[in-house]
Amino acid sequence: MYWCKVAQTEKEFDAIAQLNYETFVEEIPQHEPNALKRKVDRFHDENTYLVVYKGTELIGMLAFRDQRPFSIDEKIGEVEQFLPKEICTKLCEIRLLAVKKPYRSGRVLIRLTQALNAFAYEKGYSAAVISGTTREKKMYKQMGFSQFAPAVGTTEALFLPMVLTRQQFEQSLQQKLAQESYTFYPGPVKQLGPIVYSDMSHRSQAFQSLYARMRSKLLELSGAKQVATIVGSGTLANEVMLGQLKAQQAGRGLILTNGEFGERLHQQAKRWLLDFDVVTQAWGSAFDIQAVEDLLQTGAYQWLLMVHGETSTGACNDLHGMKQLAKRYNIKLCVDCISSFGAMPFLLDDCYLATAVSGKAIGALSGLAFVFSQELEEPVTALPAYLDLTNYQHGTIPYTLPAALVGNVVEALQAYPARYHQLQQRYEALLQLPFMHYRLPITAYPMIITIQCPNGLTKLATDLKLNGLFVHADSAYLQQRNFIQLSVIQPDFELAYSRLQNLLTFYKQTVDL
Repeated sequence: MYWCKVAQTEKEFDAIAQLNYETFVEEIPQHEPNALKRKVDRFHDENTYLVVYKGTELIGMLAFRDQRPFSIDEKIGEVEQFLPKEICTKLCEIRLLAVKKPYRSGRVLIRLTQALNAFAYEKGYSAAVISGTTREKKMYKQMGFSQFAPAVGTTEALFLPMVLTRQQFEQSLQQKLAQESYTFYPGPVKQLGPIVYSDMSHRSQAFQSLYARMRSKLLELSGAKQVATIVGSGTLANEVMLGQLKAQQAGRGLILTNGEFGERLHQQAKRWLLDFDVVTQAWGSAFDIQAVEDLLQTGAYQWLLMVHGETSTGACNDLHGMKQLAKRYNIKLCVDCISSFGAMPFLLDDCYLATAVSGKAIGALSGLAFVFSQELEEPVTALPAYLDLTNYQHGTIPYTLPAALVGNVVEALQAYPARYHQLQQRYEALLQLPFMHYRLPITAYPMIITIQCPNGLTKLATDLKLNGLFVHADSAYLQQRNFIQLSVIQPDFELAYSRLQNLLTFYKQTVDL
């Protein structure tokens, strides 16, 4: 198995120095021999090394840097004098491309080029330059590089200044080098079939029937009395929920937060000028039911707001316990179920309001927001019509809904209730992978696992990306905590899991932990 990563261990750097020596001292007489048979690059501390493995053997590498002057600047002068101005806005340099002789095949070159492009392309570089040996001119051309200045060097070590522009890559290489990729995102959900446009009117009988099927299934799964379907995101669904509290003049509330999305609810509630107190727990820690009950016993609160499935940590907050408290103290319980709805069975029968979306656990396209509720009275304070839940009760379709999205949700909901078991099995399979002992020690739900990466695993998300495996790690709140997340909701999970399992089997033997 050929795979790539960013070099970060002393063992890897030693293997790179050995490969440098074999290539640029023994094969290409560019440097003087030495007894150690190691050649450490003079820009070693500035380089990022992308390496290719076969199993656990490091067989190829290249060095990447963007600090000036480049080594090629020293050979020919500043490269800008040879290149069009428009491609010099953000340059990088590729150096020390080397592959062990037995492995100089197209497969290894493609893997190395794919890794380079995955690593550098999204950083927005306008072009990459390289001083390539004339002996491997064909290989560089296969990678997309073209010569832009006269050759330099000695007869024994002659080098070609070459460039690969972003435009060249996009026009001729991007599709050719695209590798099969898989995602472990908690949303949006990949759709394996084509999404067909529908001109079905939302006022037609055919659409009314389609919508009724979706609504009936959503109410069956949730146990709620009403569900409003709105075109928008989970954030909009939560705005509608909070707006309803404001319009009903629901009194003073209590907001529970123990993660990013609880904190977002808090900020949204502030914008609605709601009257509330906040109970803040450490990220991933469970709410103290007794402490919450002690607050509710004071009679100071009329509503309670919380996140059920806290995506930022994978914590599953105690919905059942909060429902019991809400019933006992006659409190309006409002719940963000955006990530948890469809991930496991639970009922919203004792919830005043709850939110969900199409593009998370149920596996449909993003674009529809759901707000579950009990029977609601007319709002005391006027709301924008689109946000007024009373306009959506009893199956009413007050505003345009895309038939393609509704049909997609209807199709996804056919997988229930069997999908609950499928997601649980997938979750348990993830727990068997390497590094799962670094997952957060929290009460989890079968949709997402959060790993807090120790020092030796800080490049794991990048390394997985180099191999076409995309985990949830780019959000700022995850990066700040060295969190990476793997979700089980994607339709090709089994194929993705097999590839991930194979890669991590080798990967764990190359990192220092």
